[in-house]
Amino acid sequence: MNVCVLVPGLVLGLSLVLTVCVARSPYQAVLQHSRIRGRQQGPNVCAMQQIKGTDKKYFTNCKQWYHRKICGKPTVITYECCPGYERIPGEKGCPAALPLVNIYNTLGVVGASTTQMYSDRAKLREEIEGPGSFTFFAPSNEAWAALPTEILDALVSNVNIELLNALHYHMVNRRLTSEELRHGSSFASMYQDFHVHIHHYSNGVVTVNCARLIKPDQHATNGIVHVVDRVITAISNNVQTLIDIDDDLETLRTAIAAAGLTAMLENEGQYTVFAPTNEAFEKIPQETLNRILGDPVALRDLLNYHILKQMQCAESIVSGTPMETLQGTVLEVGCDGDQMTLNGKAIITKKDQLGTNGVIHYINELLIPDSAKTLLELAEGSSVSTATKLFDEAGLRPHLTGSEALTMLAPLNDAFKGSVTMTPDMRKLMTNHILKEQLSSKSLYHGQELETLGGLRLRVFVYRNNLCIENACIAAHDKTGRYASMFTVDKVLTPPMGTIMDVLKADDRFSLLVGAIQTAGMTELLNQQGALTFFAPTNDAFNTLPQAELNRLMRNPQELSAVLRYHLGEGMLVSGGVGSHTRVKPLHGEKLELGVRNYTVYINKVPVADADLMATNGVVHGVNSIIKPLPPKGDREQADGPAAPLRSAASKVDSKSFRNDDLFQKVIRSRSSRTMSHGQ
Repeated sequence: MNVCVLVPGLVLGLSLVLTVCVARSPYQAVLQHSRIRGRQQGPNVCAMQQIKGTDKKYFTNCKQWYHRKICGKPTVITYECCPGYERIPGEKGCPAALPLVNIYNTLGVVGASTTQMYSDRAKLREEIEGPGSFTFFAPSNEAWAALPTEILDALVSNVNIELLNALHYHMVNRRLTSEELRHGSSFASMYQDFHVHIHHYSNGVVTVNCARLIKPDQHATNGIVHVVDRVITAISNNVQTLIDIDDDLETLRTAIAAAGLTAMLENEGQYTVFAPTNEAFEKIPQETLNRILGDPVALRDLLNYHILKQMQCAESIVSGTPMETLQGTVLEVGCDGDQMTLNGKAIITKKDQLGTNGVIHYINELLIPDSAKTLLELAEGSSVSTATKLFDEAGLRPHLTGSEALTMLAPLNDAFKGSVTMTPDMRKLMTNHILKEQLSSKSLYHGQELETLGGLRLRVFVYRNNLCIENACIAAHDKTGRYASMFTVDKVLTPPMGTIMDVLKADDRFSLLVGAIQTAGMTELLNQQGALTFFAPTNDAFNTLPQAELNRLMRNPQELSAVLRYHLGEGMLVSGGVGSHTRVKPLHGEKLELGVRNYTVYINKVPVADADLMATNGVVHGVNSIIKPLPPKGDREQADGPAAPLRSAASKVDSKSFRNDDLFQKVIRSRSSRTMSHGQ
């Protein structure tokens, strides 16, 4: 956040106003927001968010203010004096600046009286009352009360030397305001120069050794006090050493060594390691674990998926946030009350084990990234369980668990209607849902052909609103495994089994249409190579015509051809490519207007009865009405205007192009000479 002030100046006799912007720290920005929210209560009042049922309070940013939640728990707004101010009886707000006193006396004023008492006991009082310029990270009274009894007893015994050392570790021999507590910085403490480690997060939370500063910037005559929410201890080991000395992390230690990551975790850095315990590794099926441990690439990906690129203390988390891992993907790091969560699961058993180059959080479940999984593992636990079962029943499990470079087209469960049983045809169909190379959907292009395990070649169609392989359109982000990828698709594939004419002849619903095509002399057109979209009238569509009109039409091949060509568009449009206000230029006549309502495609307000009958030279969409041109737009606004006469379809033939308002760009890189243009 920048704070801008106006500075008057004179240049060449002209009065200018210069804007000087001073960058503020995230904490100062949040504090300023809290002051703005509290100003109706009087001067120097800050709005705080307190988690219901706890003593935890936070200065509030915009998001927290409106959501009224921290770590998923509801908050109440409280109003307190901003740092450095106090109330005066009978006056509104906090108008008085706190009188400056030495650090010892400041401790008693700011809620750190226990630290003040232990300073007396440790013979530290004279030092923090005397001359100097110190920073004291003072544990709150609640922080001391939370210490285990045996640790506290050890500190206050032995002539108090341990207590003095502990307090000196909370001190730096210079004044450091919150502005100077920059993210990733460290400062030598007054205990044997052991460093304290600062992290200043974008949400305004500031930590020292992962303890949160709950009352920063309490100024004193001889320094400054920052009240913190826990007692901190000296840090001397790096992250790798912490892993080396903990028996609960023995399996992790072995895996890190096998992956060659030991040196990285020994070097300087700011890492966050979500460390799987031995128990976490034991939960994984032995076959899966052995496969990953024996594969250096998968193992490195697995471990890097547990390491964040930045250091994240538990106290810095106030809501779920995606954070990038060394593996390149993200983990959703969040919290639920006092529980820290990963991808929404409370699997963290121990938090904030701090090293000189990072922090460790222990987890009791192993996180396996997609990049370390087989096809079968990618599909497990997702919305394609029906397809997974069918792949298995079709005898394709070796392909799903092996190391072949493949891409699986996995239809969503909803794509399967009713109960599905394995038959020879179903086995063949499932084989054609696996492509012979590992692909990324981002690399697919219009007109590309993809070979399946079953030997078919499937076509790729690129639309503005969708990316489809034959009739099936991609419904989710790719899952990229160790050797193979999974595309989730919205439909079961219907691979092309013949030309448009073959499709129509094989379906009794189109017997009248087949006769009409032959009468109109269009058989060759629908058998030749190309890319056509046929909104094909069924027998029911012809039967809705008055018999006299049907007879007249069938006796006039030229007019019949014009009507049928009005149902044909150049280029292929599967149902998944139809958006709002999609337009198709027919082979004969004016435009066809398409849209989707309640998952049904409409052409000139006629619903498609059966979509996506795929052919080698196009696609057929069955309609139960003859499609007629829509009236002009002005007339169309009348609810039930007269339908246009059928023969008006026989208008002048325009260029054979395929238009779609939603697409609005030419799809290029087609392997064939046919084109599809998209525009108004």
